[in-house]
Amino acid sequence: QVQLVESGGGLVQSGGSLRLSCAASGIMLSSIKAMGWYRQAPGKQRELVAVITSGGTTTYADSVKGRFTISRDNAKNTVHLQMNSLKPEDTAVYYCKVDRFLLPYTYWGQGTQVTVSS
Repeated sequence: QVQLVESGGGLVQSGGSLRLSCAASGIMLSSIKAMGWYRQAPGKQRELVAVITSGGTTTYADSVKGRFTISRDNAKNTVHLQMNSLKPEDTAVYYCKVDRFLLPYTYWGQGTQVTVSS
């Protein structure tokens, strides 16, 4: 059974840091094309935050470039998102996503709340 277990969300003051982690179980490492983080703020659409491919290529939303860093631990099938210099506009539910080369192509985590107070 596939599980994506997210952790690390919480409440932090503006300028602070948080580190999100997503551990994927029940998925073969070789079947993973990319792992990433998305977020959804109240009343807004879910948006890409950062993604890292199996080859290590990273992509970031313009709004988080220079502040967030995505990394991957292949041995543990885990992806991390280090978030620094957090701003109130970063407040959202953050979701982990796994893209695969095989069906089913996509898995989503349950989401973790990040709240940045001003």
